Amino acid sequence: MTINYTPRGVCSRNISFELENGIISNVKFTGGCHGNLQGISKLVEGMPAEEVIKRLENINCNGKGTSCPDQLARAIKTNL
Repeated sequence: MTINYTPRGVCSRNISFELENGIISNVKFTGGCHGNLQGISKLVEGMPAEEVIKRLENINCNGKGTSCPDQLARAIKTNL
């Protein structure tokens, strides 16, 4: 299933990804720090959703209380 998520409190405007049988794939961020977000997308490709959440949840960007990786973790958590 393809999921679209509107992040809050970060530079990216949208996160889309596929979640099938608990595995994450095809992560795409719209907006934000393009190079870093491409890296994150490649690193989590094929990873179990629970592991992505464990690794990325609560990462803080410049005191915002969240970050694009944290928003990805929240999007996954919301859709499990």
